[in-house]
Amino acid sequence: MNKNYINENFNKNSLIRAYDQIKPYIHKTPVLTSGQLNRMAGTEVLFKCENFQKTGSFKIRGALNAVLNLPEEKKQKGVVTHSSGNFAQALSLAANYAGINSYIVMPENAPEVKKSAVKCYGGKIYGCIPTLSAREQTAERIRQETGAEFIHPYNDNNVICGQGTAAMELLKDQPELECIIAPVGGGGLISGTVLAAEYFSAGCEVFGGEPFEADDAHRSLEYGKIIRNKKADTVADGLRTNLGSRTFPVISEGVKNIIRVTENDIIETMKLIWERMKIVIEPSGAVAFAAVLKHGELFNGKKTGVIISGGNIDSAKLSSIFQ
Repeated sequence: MNKNYINENFNKNSLIRAYDQIKPYIHKTPVLTSGQLNRMAGTEVLFKCENFQKTGSFKIRGALNAVLNLPEEKKQKGVVTHSSGNFAQALSLAANYAGINSYIVMPENAPEVKKSAVKCYGGKIYGCIPTLSAREQTAERIRQETGAEFIHPYNDNNVICGQGTAAMELLKDQPELECIIAPVGGGGLISGTVLAAEYFSAGCEVFGGEPFEADDAHRSLEYGKIIRNKKADTVADGLRTNLGSRTFPVISEGVKNIIRVTENDIIETMKLIWERMKIVIEPSGAVAFAAVLKHGELFNGKKTGVIISGGNIDSAKLSSIFQ
């Protein structure tokens, strides 16, 4: 594997340009802490609350950077993507800001709250069965029919750089951070976090959190190649995707460890944050802190940043999740 992938494909200016470009459209999300959760974790934890971001997740950052970097002639025919929800919302809103059409392929089991938001932002939804191949085939058919530009939810350098602005903000606010941990789905957020740590910190280590039920990133690092999930039956619906050819090498170079957590770990941590911090997060957004609680020995005494990736959850499902 190429050990210089990051330096050959990215640089500090790529994140700075991304941030300058998207800054007028996004929220600078707060960084919160909790004395009680610090004691439970055995370290000082700073939560970067992307659940307060526009569209309810960090993904508007990458979607905006990708859309705003399109040549004008490509913008005219719109954009298309496939997503279980958060990137679907993000690209719909980014396209809305740009005044262009968006075509969104969503699996039939995507949360209704996320489908509703896509429609509110002006996206046109196309349903498909909940498999990656079905999502990709449907998106390709729409691309051919409409001429729209395909924007990958995570396997895109502009998306990766946009997502990296969350950790970039966090490190500017908290330059003494020794660790940052982010959830891992397709790898866009954690790849961007690696870039931010590389360019805006003095040796901050990057960790990932991942469900056992969708642990392709952990296994991919173990085997040195992309290993896909045969199934991803996790409550963290935003993490059911597989790594991409652009995110995997960044993760391989820059992530110290990917910590797996159980479904119960995710649900109990989600409840804990709701109860102690009084903020709404989705299951995917609880995974990173669940990993800190599960393996506190890796973070003990180290000032740790935790990225809460989103807060989009269908209220109708809460009772079943919290049972």
